[in-house]
Amino acid sequence: MNNDMLRRLFAEFFGTFWLTFGGCGAAVLAAAYPGLGIGFIGVAFAFGLTVLTMAYAVGHISGGHFNPAVTIGLWASGRCANKHVLPYIVIQVLGAIAGPAVLWFIASGKPGWVAGGFASNGYGDLSPGHYSQPACFVTEVVATFFFLMIIIGTTSKGAATGFAGIPIGFALTLIHLVTIPVTNTSVNPARSTGPALFAGGPYVGQLWLFWLAPILGAVLAGLFCRVLYPDNLLIDTVVVEEREVA
Repeated sequence: MNNDMLRRLFAEFFGTFWLTFGGCGAAVLAAAYPGLGIGFIGVAFAFGLTVLTMAYAVGHISGGHFNPAVTIGLWASGRCANKHVLPYIVIQVLGAIAGPAVLWFIASGKPGWVAGGFASNGYGDLSPGHYSQPACFVTEVVATFFFLMIIIGTTSKGAATGFAGIPIGFALTLIHLVTIPVTNTSVNPARSTGPALFAGGPYVGQLWLFWLAPILGAVLAGLFCRVLYPDNLLIDTVVVEEREVA
């Protein structure tokens, strides 16, 4: 493995770690804290800020995916080299497990702390608003589709150079504001996997939806963007343009 790939994988690991630690941490530690509770609006902004900050911190190294659905969606659009897809997904999942592991250690240091769902995603009885499985599936497909549309559009030729991290971060915030009551918001299979492994039981059993629906939405967006942005093949980035050879 060459140094460039190692740098990319470190960037994806830490980016996904920060996303799950910061976003899920806001939900687990701060959302319901007596006298401080930031509520679901605060959690939505926390997830958006994790992506925005890491997009500028390491996006120029790896492209700033931090999400298997983003990697697959960019690949489907012709904007991610084949050789990066599987390594990125593996390291993203590892980062998304490491973040909640540290979060679990911190949260369990409080007397009487109960993990509950540990910021996991779910449908039916595990949905925050008890939305049905079909409703949750469509929510995740549509939300991920537009998330990828925004990522690809804001990093395409002709878009304002160097500013893509801002609309992408706000897009994730908006997605959370809309979908937290439905699925607790995934649009990211790695983000779903880490917390579910610690919450256990039925949350792990429902993970299939939070892999399938986001990936389907991402692939549909990627294929659509091949038509919408035909001159942007093999630009793989969030913050700056970078040419890759597949």
